Amino acid sequence: MKRAGGFVSALLLAASLLSCGQTEHPKLALTGSSTIAPLAAEIGKRFESLHPGVRIDVQSGGSGRGVTDARQGLADIGLVSRSLKDDEKDLTAFSIARDGVCIILHKDTPVAALKDEQVVAIYTGKIANWKDVGGKDAAITVVNKAEGRSTLELFCHYFELKSADLKAHVVIGDNAQGVKTVAGNPDSIGYVSIGTAEYEARHGIPIKLLATGGVAASIENVRNSTFPFSRVLNLVTLKPPAGLVKEFIDFAQSDKVHDLIKEQYFVPIPR
Repeated sequence: MKRAGGFVSALLLAASLLSCGQTEHPKLALTGSSTIAPLAAEIGKRFESLHPGVRIDVQSGGSGRGVTDARQGLADIGLVSRSLKDDEKDLTAFSIARDGVCIILHKDTPVAALKDEQVVAIYTGKIANWKDVGGKDAAITVVNKAEGRSTLELFCHYFELKSADLKAHVVIGDNAQGVKTVAGNPDSIGYVSIGTAEYEARHGIPIKLLATGGVAASIENVRNSTFPFSRVLNLVTLKPPAGLVKEFIDFAQSDKVHDLIKEQYFVPIPR
């Protein structure tokens, strides 16, 4: 009986040790805006380096997903690259940076500028050829964002349109897809994050950023608040943040990540 009891004790001890070895490390799940996701991932890496054993998991999918996942408990923090709507006030937003949205064309497109009303006419199908806005005789390929993307909502808000009004030839998801599509088609037009567009243009991708409302599309003009087509980049939660969630949000809002924000071509928000 003693031998049997000792055997059972040994099994229990082994199971206990195995269980301890399988203990999961603390983890935070962040989902949502494809604009914020790369920045959140970089902030997450730095946070992990300062908190050994903690894992920050970042996934994109659009601001709509960020709102839904935060509400349903599928994410600890939602990524939302716009202000919260009236019907989203059950969530709390924590701003970490500012960004703008700009119209982009292929670098070789001869059109140097478009008035707001021309952009509206192109996106509603009333202008379908570049020759009608000073370009060559070629059909315009209209690139639009998918439903649930904050850039689509901001585009419609600024130009006073409804998404149902837009006549798109290509529908894309994230900013990278938008840049790639326009860079690959000299006759296309799209709109993406200024941060993404400025970064890609400076690194040799053949796109150009168009002014909006007569103001050049640049991070500097987002910084000085002269660019009219701008937005806040938010982390959102359903419950008041506590514990690790609060630590991460406080860190993401601190000057300890301003260099990362600037590296992503966004504008830090002074505290």
